[in-house]
Amino acid sequence: ALLDGERMYERSVAGSPGHSETILPEIVQLLKDAGLALGDVDAIAFGAGPGAFTGLRLACGVAQGLAMGAGKPVIPVGTLEALASLCGHDAIFVAADARMSEVYFAAYRRVDGALQECLAPACAVPASVHLPPDGTWFGFGSAFRAYEKTLVPALGERLTGFDAPTPQLAPAVARLAAGRFRRGEAIDPALAAPLYVRDKVAMAAAGRLARGGKAWVWWCLPPIPFVRPWASSASNGSQPRIGCCIRFRGRPSVLPIRCVQVTAAG
Repeated sequence: ALLDGERMYERSVAGSPGHSETILPEIVQLLKDAGLALGDVDAIAFGAGPGAFTGLRLACGVAQGLAMGAGKPVIPVGTLEALASLCGHDAIFVAADARMSEVYFAAYRRVDGALQECLAPACAVPASVHLPPDGTWFGFGSAFRAYEKTLVPALGERLTGFDAPTPQLAPAVARLAAGRFRRGEAIDPALAAPLYVRDKVAMAAAGRLARGGKAWVWWCLPPIPFVRPWASSASNGSQPRIGCCIRFRGRPSVLPIRCVQVTAAG
């Protein structure tokens, strides 16, 4: 999404696994749609998380690369805050499906049109998710669809209702970022980082099963590709380009990954 004043330009990017290949061409086309060059934008924002690890790293890396190349600042925006901004209520408890039988959650209160964080983003199994200590709250997010039978009773009577949308967050990220830019809250691209929330990204299968969740085992299919870092300086003296080239069977490709779900037996 690209916000130019009050006008929002949007393009859809194909989902995994093709998003890493299509995101940059789509950005170029988005700029063409708006009649702008990358150097015309004031800042580059990205959804910082929590969310899928690969998606967060891709979003942060692309934002940093574009911002460094264009000499622009970066504005990280929390995905739960962006989701909360789409809810029409004033006391919003956001709960998003984190996969692996867990929930990302946070709470925000709208005061004078701006969101104030009342409960920092966290991750827990549905039965352990909790509201802030005071007040009533309206639930909003995909976790209320995925884990309704466990999540709603766990939150108790102070949950006044809920909705389980799955909206596009890029426009919300852009609008929140515009406000932060006006307040001088943009940062140097080198300081940008994803907000993972999950402290144990690679928890052992036994530990996750013991908590009542699901475990995932990842492996790579042979042959392992040759990964070669590269760096080059443009002939016009501009900033060097730095990246990583992955070669698989003699051509650039995506490292094939397989995932297996492990569930408890007995």
